Amino acid sequence: MTNDERPPDRAEPLLPSPAPARQRRQPLPWHRPKPAEEDPDALRRIKAILESPGYRLAEQDQDFLQRDEARSLRLEIEYLKAELFLQQRGIRHTIVVFGSTRIPEPEAARRRVAASRQQCAGDPANQDLARRLAVAERVLAKSRYYDIAREFGRLVGTSCAGSAGIVVMTGGGPGIMEAANRGAFDAGGASAGLNINLPHEQYPNPYVTPDLCLRFHYFALRKMHFLMRAKALVAFPGGYGTLDELFEVLTLVQTRKIAPMPIVLVGGRYWARAVDFDFLVDEGVIDPEDRELFWFAETARDAWDGILRWHRASGTPLDLGAR
Repeated sequence: MTNDERPPDRAEPLLPSPAPARQRRQPLPWHRPKPAEEDPDALRRIKAILESPGYRLAEQDQDFLQRDEARSLRLEIEYLKAELFLQQRGIRHTIVVFGSTRIPEPEAARRRVAASRQQCAGDPANQDLARRLAVAERVLAKSRYYDIAREFGRLVGTSCAGSAGIVVMTGGGPGIMEAANRGAFDAGGASAGLNINLPHEQYPNPYVTPDLCLRFHYFALRKMHFLMRAKALVAFPGGYGTLDELFEVLTLVQTRKIAPMPIVLVGGRYWARAVDFDFLVDEGVIDPEDRELFWFAETARDAWDGILRWHRASGTPLDLGAR
């Protein structure tokens, strides 16, 4: 093509300025309510509409979200919130610790025994006070498990300090759970707590890492999140809640709904009295191999070393990173 054959130069088109993301120069008709000069009662009616339950956004309507028909939505968002929080904070694996909320640190247990003895001294014939003193003394004897759980949390926190997302996880409450979180706190490590919403007032223990303390309405979803990342379960002496969680895990492993994991029961004498596992085998309601799904430990070091050996023997060594 010669110079004479080239098309004439065309001017660049004039582009309008980009529109603002939200603001307009000219308001749209619905940006303002109907004026009072057109209908004196319009503003009152609009106010009634804006305040009506039907006009609330569904995601902001607490009355709607609490209805029985919305339970599936609540289940979904409760699962999702916890999952996203743990993912975003890089939590890949957990060492789950269960145990009684009623086993305090030894000094607190000693104070309770002293107070109970004083009450008994003032009314020595009161059998109820005598029973309470006996229970307080047994709790004091078990308060050594608080120290063991605290030491266990410290061992895990120290061992996993250089790891990629391995933390102690508890139910976030007092007693043994507090002790395990506290041990990780002592070691300068993070730890998680899955608290449950109850009808009466309650508080999480102060040693859970703040952004790893999650609260649940549904026990089932809380249990799910206990186990989704679990690399071990350590159960200290406890009552209904501890037994519930322990047997849930034992059943899931027995039926292979979840992969086997180390299950450690701390305090052999307590557990032998609380549950006669050998009796269950002898009665034929569980198999001998089901009795081998867990073992007993007496110290924090024995429990933690046993968990590490179990994973090495299974070909799934824990990635503890640099220590």
